[in-house]
Amino acid sequence: MDKLIYMDNAATTAVEPEVLKEMLPYFSEDYANPSSAYSFAGRIAKKVASSRETIAGFIGAKENEIYFTTGGSESDNWAVKGVADALRDKGDHIITTGIEHHAMLHTCEFLEKHGFEVTYLPVDENGLVDPKAVEAAIRPSTVLISVMFANNEIGTVEPVAGIGKIAHDHGILFHTDAVQAFGHLPINVDEMNIDLLSASAHKLGGPKGVGLLYVRSGVKLSNLIHGGAQERGKRAGTTNAPGIIGFAKAVEMARENMKKNSAYIRTLRDHMTERILEEIPYVKFNGDRTERLPNNMNFSFRFVEGESLLILLDQKGICASSGSACTSGSLDPSHVLLAIGLPHEIAHGSVRLTLSKDNTMEEADYVVDSLKQIVERLRQMSPLYEDFVRKEKGGDK
Repeated sequence: MDKLIYMDNAATTAVEPEVLKEMLPYFSEDYANPSSAYSFAGRIAKKVASSRETIAGFIGAKENEIYFTTGGSESDNWAVKGVADALRDKGDHIITTGIEHHAMLHTCEFLEKHGFEVTYLPVDENGLVDPKAVEAAIRPSTVLISVMFANNEIGTVEPVAGIGKIAHDHGILFHTDAVQAFGHLPINVDEMNIDLLSASAHKLGGPKGVGLLYVRSGVKLSNLIHGGAQERGKRAGTTNAPGIIGFAKAVEMARENMKKNSAYIRTLRDHMTERILEEIPYVKFNGDRTERLPNNMNFSFRFVEGESLLILLDQKGICASSGSACTSGSLDPSHVLLAIGLPHEIAHGSVRLTLSKDNTMEEADYVVDSLKQIVERLRQMSPLYEDFVRKEKGGDK
């Protein structure tokens, strides 16, 4: 392979060089455990504290409301299980949607096995949940509403501020999985009525293995890991100083460049989308066309197997996906695509392309040209496509 074009930034992003530079001293020079008592550790603890402050300010939170985790899946698990356990005496009902990340859905399934009831709300054909449906699902026993900020597969951005207001009007906590949105869209936890929020550093040019859970002051949440006093006694374990410091640097860069980068990425996205829809027949664009992440495209190609499409793209040096990286080993069609009404056979022919500031217009055109060739090649091998074309031309009459 003589070229590599990476368009799977929803799965992970490259660590920015500035982020790596910021982290390196804390592996081999300032390597002390920040929980230790001597001054060598103290200066590292101060850097971790300033990093926490930087990240908190990015979403309008207080520094003591930020708890560091290993990533989005852990944060989602902690938010839902922690609230459910802490408020079990108050109620046993949770509201979420059918298109959440599996970190949310499998956690809810776990809680259902332990006596909780979960309402999984449907979405429309664009992947949007209706706030009125959220309100209608509320019961006296509802303790948590959790709706993702933006979908990781189809890019649709949900009306989280309105849903959060509904939750607060009813005295219910509101959590949002903001893993895909954090660093790419403006977020303010007060203005958006968010009580708990999950995010992960590696989705915005930071390192893998570090994330956060924002918990509004006063929210009851059971401890995640028992042991030491780290994270104010809520989550024991040696502080990941290099990861947290890198996370903060990635946040600084996002704060400075988000508007500029998003505008550039949207230009690439819209160019590719227009070309694909105009130049490749029998293709469907998935997700809302306007209320969506700036870098996300998701297409379903009729009469094509998505797995074959991805393999042939890979042979051309193009990294793409069929949906969430967390379910890449599954042969089942995406639960998100089924939830927006796609039949199995069309959902199976889907590809997600997610861009970054490092992609170029030349790369964008190369990917579209490659898609055209590959889709045509695969359709020529499909008896279903052959029958379809014959009927379209009236050949079976």
